[in-house]
Order: sequence, then structure tokens, then C-alpha cells
Amino acid sequence: MEKDRILSALNAGRLRLEGQFIYGSNYTFMAACQFQGSSIKAVYKPMQGERPLWDFPPQSLGKRETAAFLVSEALGWNLVPPTVFRTRGAPMGPGSLQVFIEHDPERHYFNFTEKEKIHIPQVVLFDLLINNADRKSGHLLISPEGELWLIDHGLCFHWEDKLRTVIWEHAGEPVPLTLLEDLQSLLPTLEAGGQLRQTLGALLETREIAALRDRAILLLEAGSFPNPPEDRRAYPWPLI
Repeated sequence: MEKDRILSALNAGRLRLEGQFIYGSNYTFMAACQFQGSSIKAVYKPMQGERPLWDFPPQSLGKRETAAFLVSEALGWNLVPPTVFRTRGAPMGPGSLQVFIEHDPERHYFNFTEKEKIHIPQVVLFDLLINNADRKSGHLLISPEGELWLIDHGLCFHWEDKLRTVIWEHAGEPVPLTLLEDLQSLLPTLEAGGQLRQTLGALLETREIAALRDRAILLLEAGSFPNPPEDRRAYPWPLI
């Protein structure tokens, strides 16, 4: 199913809950999304099921999941499964709805092959840009078709530096030129009046969008991947 049709299904399809993911801090459900004679599996994270956090605004994690998808799309990287913030017709109220990626749960970043790690520099730059505070090994999936997908972006886009990731193997290395060019192309969309900035306005706070733009500029100026910070914890927990 083409991406535009998938997004239409996520936005307007009839949802039926089929099960609950028992691991994780917040309520997360498997759902069947039926739309125009087709059905797709989706992961539904209702706002009312979010556990309050001291450092992130309440009931904002689903919107951050959606914002991560939009940034990935704006970069042309296709890293995040199609995701929407569903406000109507959802069984437990507004929340994020993301296409479920079939995968082997025993496969994750720590046991990827070198061939499967070919896009890791792209992942690292993406996490730096969106300020991912929770990049666990199990948040990188390989589909049956061999495609790399990134999930679980509820703890992203904070205005303060909160990057926590298991991927530090490229620290100190130059960012590949092609990735810097993609980042440069993204920058105008984050300026005042830019399309991405306007779209993100419904999902993130103004200062978070401004911080996203500032991070893009700093990454372009640095041209290299940073080293782990020494003044705070640089790794998520658990690691997988």
C-alpha cells in the first residue's frame, strides 16, 4: 500500500484494539485499522495512557512520535514508519497511531550485521537532530524485507540537551557529506513561515521547534558527530 493511502487509513480508518504491549512505561496497543476494504496493523499510544514525566510536558509523547515521522519525511530518509496523531475515532481518545513493522524481536542494534548497520550514521544524525533521550538498541528494527526502521520517539524534541543513545561508535567522525546536504536542505523548512515549522506547530512547543532549528545549524557548523557528554548520563536504561 502506498504511503499516502497508508496515512489516509491511519487518519480515517476504523480502529479495533487487538491486544496490549505489556512492556514499557505507557499504555500501548496493537490495533487493526480498516479502511476502504483494507486492513493494516498499527501501534496506538493514547495520550491518557502516558505516565507523567518531570521533564516533558504532560500528554505530549504521542505528538512527539508524530513529529519524528514528519522530520524523517522532510529529510527524505524514510526512517520512521508512517505515523499520525489521531484525534477522532480512537477507542481511548487522542493519541499517536503508527504502522506496525513486522520484525524478529530477537534482532536489534547490538546484534545487527555490518551490512545492516550501513545506515547507522544516518540514525545517529537523526537522533542528534531530534534530541532523542531514549535510543535503545531495541528501537531499531529490521523488517522481513531487510529495511531499517526506527520506533519509539516519545522522548524527543526537548529544548534542553537530553541525548541518550546506545550508538556512540561514530563519535568524533565526520558526518557524511550527503547527510549534511540533506540537513542543509531541511533548514529552510524550519525558518519562520517554513512548511515543516508550521506543521510541527500543532505538535511541539515554540521553543522546541526553535531548538530543533538551532541543533540543525550547530550540526552543520560542526560537521562531525559529537563525543558522549561527560557531565550527564549518555546512555538510556535499559539498553535494549
